[in-house]
Amino acid sequence: MGPGRGTAARATAALAVAAVALTAGCERPAPRPAPTPQPSPTASPSATPAGPRAPADFVDLGDVDPGIRADVRYATAHNFVGRPIAGYPEPRCLLTRRAAEALHRVQTAALAEGHSLKVYDCYRPQRAVNDFVAWAKLPGEQQMKGEFYPDLPKDRLFADGYIGAPTAHSRGSTLDLTLVPVPTPEQPAYVPGQPLVACTAPVGRRFPDNSIDMGTGFDCFDARAHTADARVTGAARDNRGLLQRLMTAQGFENYSLEWWHYRYVDEPYPDTYFDFPVARSSLP
Repeated sequence: MGPGRGTAARATAALAVAAVALTAGCERPAPRPAPTPQPSPTASPSATPAGPRAPADFVDLGDVDPGIRADVRYATAHNFVGRPIAGYPEPRCLLTRRAAEALHRVQTAALAEGHSLKVYDCYRPQRAVNDFVAWAKLPGEQQMKGEFYPDLPKDRLFADGYIGAPTAHSRGSTLDLTLVPVPTPEQPAYVPGQPLVACTAPVGRRFPDNSIDMGTGFDCFDARAHTADARVTGAARDNRGLLQRLMTAQGFENYSLEWWHYRYVDEPYPDTYFDFPVARSSLP
């Protein structure tokens, strides 16, 4: 996520919402005017009782490319909060079709080099952003500090910009991901309460994610997660470069403070923020 220090904008009609976003797994956007509220692309009387629904051009990534792995951390307890996040009833990757089809082309290129993509987070609803912000204001809830922000006091999250302006994830064309080897080894399950290891520890010591070595774990609140951090060398630096090359070739842009974070540049909703849940039933 990335910093920026704005406050939440008003929720737009039915679906679109502009608001404050936590920046672990998000980008730190340059200051800009608050997004213009947009009418709901899919508002309909039938959708209202069940809550907001996705626009017609949102898809489940698994329907576009079932070979891309998914490890959607915010639907589980293995994230910096330590519990499933509001708005993630299902561990799915929802994206605009434009971004999903571009990611399919990335996957084709990655497979040719002996790797597969694995996504950690895709579209993120506004209610999840609100959950992050509320959590950040509770100083006693730090059960995941040892892994995700080992060297950062929680009370510095606001001051240091780890909570800030609206997140591009809520626009549906931004995602967090990594590369895994092919064939892909199984990943040990995270067990709540297990001993934590810093996300900055060497690859053989930190959580045994089946990702190739990227120098830190995912959602690591540390400068070593910056894509070009000089302390990351050797294979990990090469692996970050490989992911960036593959993604950039298909129209994605990296957020320089997070090696895992990419935005599809030609996104269809550059100023619209959505709040439908991450669930199959949210899709048209």
